[in-house]
Amino acid sequence: MLGVLAIVSLTAVFLTRAASKMPDFEVYYKAGARATLAEPLYRDSDGHFQFKYLPAFALIAAPIARVPLRAAKAMWFAASAVLMVVLLALSLAALPDLRRPAPILLLLTFLAMAKFYAHELVLGQVNLLFAALVTLALVWMRRGRETAAGALLALAVLVKPYAVIFAPWAAMRRRKGAFLAMAAGVVVLLIVPALRYGWQGNIALLADWWHTVTASSPPNQMNQDNVSLVAMFTKWLGPDSQAPLLAAGVAAILLVLTAIVMAGRGALKVPDTLEGAMLLTLIPLLSPQGWDYVFLISTPAVMLLINYTPELPRGLRYATIAAIAIVALAIYDVMGRDLYRTFMRSSVITVLVVVEFAALVALRFRRVA
Repeated sequence: MLGVLAIVSLTAVFLTRAASKMPDFEVYYKAGARATLAEPLYRDSDGHFQFKYLPAFALIAAPIARVPLRAAKAMWFAASAVLMVVLLALSLAALPDLRRPAPILLLLTFLAMAKFYAHELVLGQVNLLFAALVTLALVWMRRGRETAAGALLALAVLVKPYAVIFAPWAAMRRRKGAFLAMAAGVVVLLIVPALRYGWQGNIALLADWWHTVTASSPPNQMNQDNVSLVAMFTKWLGPDSQAPLLAAGVAAILLVLTAIVMAGRGALKVPDTLEGAMLLTLIPLLSPQGWDYVFLISTPAVMLLINYTPELPRGLRYATIAAIAIVALAIYDVMGRDLYRTFMRSSVITVLVVVEFAALVALRFRRVA
C-alpha cells in the first residue's frame, strides 16, 4: 500500500510540478544531442543554463537525447526518485553501527533532507546520482572492494567534477587500490571524448569547460541560494571586499580539521564513512557553485549525526539538533517570502552546516566513528 501511495504521489508531483520544468535536465539533454553530432558543448549563448560538466558527461547523456524530451524527463524523474531511496539505504549500510532503530534513522534523515530532494527532482539535477555513487564507494571500501570503489569515485568525477576532492583522501588511506583505480578512471574519462571529437578537439573542449566553470562562478556569489563560503562572505561584506580571502581562510581551517580527522583514524574499524561524509559536506561549502539543494549530498553525514547524537558534548549536541531542524524547516512555504529571503541572504544555512561539520569532527575525537 505504501509503495502504491508513493508511486501515485510521485506521479502527481511530476505531472503538476516537474514535467514543465526540470531545466537542469534540459541542459544535459541538449549537451547529449550536441555530442551526438560532435558539436561544441560550451556556449555563452546558453546564458545561465550553460553546460558545466566534463565533455565525457555529454557522451553519456547522448543516448537519452534520442528519446523525446518529455519521455526523457519522466525517465530521469523516476530514476531520481529511486536514487533517493537508494541513497538513504546506502547511508544506513555505511554506518559503523546502529545506535537507533533503522526505520527511525531512515525517517528522520528523510525528513531532514526532504526539501533538498524535492528541489532536486523539480530541477532534474544529478546530485542524487553523485551522492549514491560516493556512498556506495564507501560501502564497498568497508567490504574490501577497493578497485570497484575507486571506479565509482571516478564515475562521480564524471557526474560532478568536484568529486576530485576524494582523490587526496583516497591517496592518504593505507590501501591504495581505490586511489589507483580512481586515478586511472579519471584519465580514461578525460581521454574518451577524443573518440568523437578528435585529440585536438577534446583538448579544446577541456579548455572551454575550464573557462565556462571559472567565468560563470563570480556572478552567482550574490545569489541568495548560493551557500558556499565565498558567497556567504560576499553577501555579508559585498562583492568588492575581502570575501574571497576570508572564505579561503575558513576553507583552509575546515580542510586542516578534515586532515586531522583522517590522521586520527587509528585502529577504528570503519573510519571511511565519517571521512567520506565530511568531504561530502564540504563540497557545497567549498564550491563557488554551491547551491543550497546540493546539501542533499550530505545525507550520509546527517544520518551519522542522528545516529550518534547522544555521543556529542551536550552543547554541541543541542546545537547540532537545532541546526538539522532549522535547515529542514527553512522552507519558503513555511517561512513566507520575506523571512525566507532574509534567511537565505544572511547565509544562516551555511553557518548551520558548519555546525554540523564541527559535530562530525567531534565524533572522531570521541572515537565513535
